[in-house]
Amino acid sequence: MIDDYDRPADALLVVDVQNAFVQGPHAIPDHARLKSMVGTLLDRARSAWAPVIFLQNDGPAGALDEPLQAGWKLHFPPLSGEVVIRKTHDNGFDGTDLDAILTAFGVQDLVLCGVLSEMCVAATARGALERGYGVLLPHDAHATYDVPAGPGSEGVPAAMAARAAEWSLGDELRICASARDVHFRKRP
Repeated sequence: MIDDYDRPADALLVVDVQNAFVQGPHAIPDHARLKSMVGTLLDRARSAWAPVIFLQNDGPAGALDEPLQAGWKLHFPPLSGEVVIRKTHDNGFDGTDLDAILTAFGVQDLVLCGVLSEMCVAATARGALERGYGVLLPHDAHATYDVPAGPGSEGVPAAMAARAAEWSLGDELRICASARDVHFRKRP
């Protein structure tokens, strides 16, 4: 894992920070911290006029993130000029125009944050790395659920599952401890 997080990022990609996952009875553990850190990243990106792109998952009927239901709505309302991309796959690049949008903005390095660490965040990070983007993942700006026990194994606390997701992404990914460490390249 590369730790040169001092390099400014060009854009912020917010993955599936939808109401179902960050509020109410089905919220991820430590959702208050996640919301605070995503808010910090949004403030920093917006202050630098960096592109902000929200991925919004369209879950199946009956899911917490079923389209047009309360849990499906983005927790942070996008501002004018910010992009929302709806998706149906874990990887935000699959079946969407995310790559074309990043290219149009001239993005080379992006910051990724959101939920769920081992699913959509990891899959989208891999998709970005495969396409040659630099990816910075602040440790405190992504999260997931506790992993229940399985056959022959014990459960895994959410914080450990999130860390394992970071580790699984390999050496090309840049990780910093906190969203407070992130800087964005100022745009004219």
